[in-house]
Amino acid sequence: MSSISPPLRLGTRRSVMATTQSGLVADRLTELTGRAVELVGVVTFGDVTKGDLTQLGGTGVFVSALRDELIEGSIDFAVHSLKDLPTTPDPRVVIAAIPPRDDPRDALVGVAKLADLPSGAKIGTGSPRRIAQLRMIRPDLDYVPIRGNADTRIGRVTSGELQGVVLAAAGLGRLGREAEISQIFEVEEILPAPGQGALAVECRSDRADMIELLSVLDDARTRAEVTAERAVLNALEAGCAAPLGTYAAEHGHDLVLTAAAVAVDGRRAVRKSAAGSSSAPMDLGRDLAAEMIAEGAGTLIGEQAH
Repeated sequence: MSSISPPLRLGTRRSVMATTQSGLVADRLTELTGRAVELVGVVTFGDVTKGDLTQLGGTGVFVSALRDELIEGSIDFAVHSLKDLPTTPDPRVVIAAIPPRDDPRDALVGVAKLADLPSGAKIGTGSPRRIAQLRMIRPDLDYVPIRGNADTRIGRVTSGELQGVVLAAAGLGRLGREAEISQIFEVEEILPAPGQGALAVECRSDRADMIELLSVLDDARTRAEVTAERAVLNALEAGCAAPLGTYAAEHGHDLVLTAAAVAVDGRRAVRKSAAGSSSAPMDLGRDLAAEMIAEGAGTLIGEQAH
């Protein structure tokens, strides 16, 4: 049967990171279903714009072009980094699968661990979330906004221009660059972005055949965890550029969720934790967000937006 069926067309951004992670999903799907998959490269607005992604709203700039291709039918499904996806649902598409999550933590690629860097050392990151939390630990360092793929960012450390860059540990792992990590930040130190380390496999909502086929890739535990994390993001009406960190982990039948909204200067934070049933992750996230809003989290996030 698989020799007769045409290859499924998987839409992906063209960066090395995106094609690598899409390739992993493609290989796994072929392994589980026998269906051949071909990658279709798509250029997104986030790939070509020279603007500051935090000023562009961040969420969705890498997503809309892939969704356009899906709606038009020129690809069968798409793979995104889950943290790039807007939390507001698009009725035309559905997240058919969230595979098991890789390491959700942030990592420092640099000349030393954060604690051992000299005062005034330059650390590169384009993420207000990372900057805010790093400033809580080392307010004396110079945090420099940077863009570009992992190679470009790491190259600025190798050249001596920066003393370190902070990237997602999962991405470095997928690229086989774990050896260059000088420090992994535990979630107690720096909370990850909602959904960090997870991938989203998306297809058209009217393609029942694709939804069923892709469901073999879905990991219920990861889906529950990231749903709780993204519910906090949604309830706080914050984009992926907001200084908001979240992390949920399943313990037995319970889900333990921690979230923090941090002022960009690192001097104020609202950090809360809660536990709830892993069968109701959306409720857990919304309830925790409501508690955070009552303590002023919305104000801290609003300051970043302005």
